[in-house]
Order: sequence, then structure tokens, then C-alpha cells
Amino acid sequence: MTTRGFSELGLSKELLKAVSDLGFEEPTPIQALAIPCLLSGRDMVGQAQTGTGKTAAFGLPLLNQLNLRSKKTQALVLCPTRELAMQVSEEISSLAAHMHGVSILPVYGGQSLERQFRALERGVHIVVGTPGRVLDHLQRKTLNLEHLETLVLDEADEMLDMGFREDIELVLKSAPEDCRKVCFSATMPRPILDLTKNYLRDPEFIKITQKEITVSGIEQYYYDVRQFQKADALCLVLDSQEVRKGIIFCSTKLGVDELTTHLMARGYQADALHGNLAQSQRDRVMNRFRNGSIELLVATDGAARGLDVDDVDLVVNFDIPIDVESYVHRIGRTGRAGRSGKALTFVTPREQYKLRDIARYTKAEIKKGALPSRREVNELKTGRMLDDIRAKVEALRESDLDSKKIDRHELLLSSLLDDNTSAMQVAAALFKMLIEKDQSFNGPEIEPIPERQPWQDKNAPRPDRKTAPFKGAKARGPQPKGRQFRNMSRLFINAGSKFHITPRDIVGAITGETGLSGRIIGAIEIHDRFSFVEVPVEHAGQIMDALNKTQLRGAKINVVPAKPEN
Repeated sequence: MTTRGFSELGLSKELLKAVSDLGFEEPTPIQALAIPCLLSGRDMVGQAQTGTGKTAAFGLPLLNQLNLRSKKTQALVLCPTRELAMQVSEEISSLAAHMHGVSILPVYGGQSLERQFRALERGVHIVVGTPGRVLDHLQRKTLNLEHLETLVLDEADEMLDMGFREDIELVLKSAPEDCRKVCFSATMPRPILDLTKNYLRDPEFIKITQKEITVSGIEQYYYDVRQFQKADALCLVLDSQEVRKGIIFCSTKLGVDELTTHLMARGYQADALHGNLAQSQRDRVMNRFRNGSIELLVATDGAARGLDVDDVDLVVNFDIPIDVESYVHRIGRTGRAGRSGKALTFVTPREQYKLRDIARYTKAEIKKGALPSRREVNELKTGRMLDDIRAKVEALRESDLDSKKIDRHELLLSSLLDDNTSAMQVAAALFKMLIEKDQSFNGPEIEPIPERQPWQDKNAPRPDRKTAPFKGAKARGPQPKGRQFRNMSRLFINAGSKFHITPRDIVGAITGETGLSGRIIGAIEIHDRFSFVEVPVEHAGQIMDALNKTQLRGAKINVVPAKPEN
């Protein structure tokens, strides 16, 4: 199959921009085949494993064909679990980042029905849900499929294994006859084939043969970090290990440039490799990497394709890859030609599901790594510096050619010696100067993410979560039972409903970036161009620092204490 870029698949410019922002440089095999098929309007059956880019394969065509002038539900995606429903909803929302007015609603059990009622009543373009909850809405007549254009069964084999066949068939029967139906499944057992035969019209069958994805001979580790900590965490890891030649992968070209600048400022010999470089620049960077002039190559997936360097001893997934195959391609850059290799992946709390998919389908043991403390790193670096000094002294001592240079240096230093200053003191002062010139000795500590988050306590009460029903209204965050935070600080956020910000986005950003429980968050107000959120005074500084280093709906935000008159 000839590889085609996203720009050749017939997608809108808004979707192409979102694809570029997300770092998708080329479509995966399932995307390259499924997107043109679905844009043509045909029913389709796709066989592909989890982690091969299926969500974008059906999500991009869904978005491309939406009628945004209508508030009717035009697409329905059925998923086996609430976790997958949330994941699919978030990924489609990311793809719709440059489309104004798209509404996507995840519906699943355990979530407030009233909230779902209100959202469906206002109008939702795309519903993503579990079969049981979707069927519940259909029976209550709170979900109307009269204008449905596309129905997707995602991971159909898992839904059947979980006993959802009857629910799925009832949903399929509720959809209009001329509705396009799409089925994705990792396997194609007889029940799936029967389902497609009974409910799909002359579907096109697409099968992506799973390549050998087991990975051997490479030590694999992951580190739990928050998004804003990743650059500092990377430096801690690099400082604690002796890396002769390493490749660091980022999702976007901008991310490559920013990280390269950060690493160079910290004293690393690093350079960038991405699609914006001219061929002459690319050749120069690759020659420097091959001959050892630079120790770290920071690259995107597309730019590193075809890269052939045998002596890479470390691969770092600074951004977790978008699919399993990309992960395998990345880490396969190390451990070549019988050498040992190591692969490290940084994972934020929101990306844990991606790591689970990778571990599941590569059949690999990906061990959890512990970030070294700043003190441990400094001790290691100090030891290496002393070893280097010993080696230099020994080399000069054994070299007759350098005897004159030694004499000259000794003469210079002897002028510093007197009754009050010993040779040891001079050496200590020089060593201190050497350490102070190395900026990495003064890097920040990384606070570890707790093993068990407060909201994961099964015995903890689960208060209702409510979102603002209309623009400018107040929404209460989860309120703690039995404990009240009397001293609350009100924070101002320079983004609101015009930027498609919702209370869920704010709660998710706070909990995901700080590790704090969502139960501590107070009132949330969403206005057109700004928002307010109440948080405990003792956590306000930490929350502002975290939010000012992250993004909401793809946009950089500014969070400051709200003025009293607000």
C-alpha cells in the first residue's frame, strides 16, 4: 500500500490543523484505509488491534461530515467500558479542536443521568457511550436517533464477550435504515460476522495484519510524571545515567524545538530533527549524531523514520506515542546489532491507559522507574567528575610530552599557596568552581505522584459532580462530606465558553496536573471569555503553578488570584 499523507485523504483544513497539532505526521495503516472508505459513505468492518489509531480512523470522518448548523445527534459510538468511552470522547474532542461549536457527550453508567438529560436536551452532535446506558436513554426517549448518520461499534468483540449482544442489537434496530454502520474489532469470531451480516449493508472489509510486536533485548521503564515536570524529570534521569548516544521522541515539531532548547541550556549536546528542516540541515544533524558530536537527538516519529544508527544506547519517549506500532518503531532504535539497549517512557496520569495498551500488545514487561532525587544525582555527577580528574592527572603524569604544561600549571597554582592556604584548599576551591559552572547541580526536585490518589479510595463517599447548565452559571465541584474547606481562594482563568472550556476541563486539569483530589474543588463559574474556580487556600499556589504550565483545550492559559470585586 502506498503511504498517503493526511492532506491527501480529503479532510477539512480544520481537521488537518488538529492532526498537525497532535503530531500525527502520517496516517497509520488503518487510518489510511478507513478514512477514504468512511468519507465515501460506505458501511465498513475494520479488523485492527487496540493502539493502531482506530479512534482517529472513524473520528476524523465523523467530524468531517458533521452538519454544525443542526444540533441533532448525527453520530453514535458504542464502547465496551466507561473508560474507553471517556477516552474516545476526549480523543474526538482533540481532533475537533479547530471546529467551532462541536458538541460531544460521553454517556455511561455511574454518571449523573440528570446531567446527561440536560446535555442531550440542549443538543449533542456526537454521543459516545456504553451499550447499557445508551439503550437506557433510548428507552427513556431522551436520546433521539432519527437524524443519525453514522453508528460505530468500537471493540465489538469485547462488547459481545461482556454480554452486550442484545443491547447492541436493540441499538442497531433503533438507528435509521440508511444510517452508515461501522464495526471495529480486534478479532472476527462468528457472532461478529453474524452481526455485520444482519445489520450492515454491503460493508467494505478492512484488515490490518498485526506485525510481530513482541520486543526483546531492550530494558523498558516508565516514569509517572505530571506534564509540566517532564523536562526536569528527563534531565534528572539523563544526569543519573551515562548516555553516550540517545534519541528522544516528541509528538510535535514545536515540542522538539522547545525540548532541544531546554536541553542545550542545561549543558547537553543536543540537536533537533523534524520535518521543517531542509535536507542539508537534516544531513548536518545526522552526521553530528553519527560521529558523536552530539549525544542527544530530539526527533519526531516521521523525521526519525529510516534512521539507521547502530550504537544508540537509550531511547526516550518524552511524549508517549500515539499507537503501539510507533512505540515499537521508536524503541527499536536501540539494542541493535547484539547490543543491549534501554527505553524510557514518561507517562502523565491521563495517559495511563495508553501505557496499558502498549504493555498488553507488546507482551513486554515495562517496569516502573523511580526518579532519582537531586541529591542522588549530584553525588553521582560529583563521583564522575572526580573520576575524570583522576584520569586526567594519571594521563598527564605518564606523558613526557605534557611535562612542560604541568610545570607551567604548577607554577601558576603555587602563587596561590602561602602559610594560610594549602594545596587542598586550592583544589577544593577549583572543584567548587567547576561544580558551580554546571547548571544541572541546581536543578529542581520532582515531587512524586502518590501511588494511590484520594479519589481511588473505594470506601470514600462519591459526591455528585455537576456542570454548568448554561453560560455564566455556577457549577459546584465535588463537595467533601464530613469535611469542609472554610478558607477558599477564588482563581481567575482567562478562558471560558468561547474557548469551549467546561467545568470538567477545569476539574480534570487540576486533578491531572497536581494529583489533588477533585473533592476539594469548590464552585466553578464559566463565562464567555473567562472562568472562576474556588480551591482551598493551602493548595491555591500549587494549583496556579500547575495550570499556568499546562493547556486547556489546546490553548495556553493564565491563572491568577481573582480580584475581590469579582
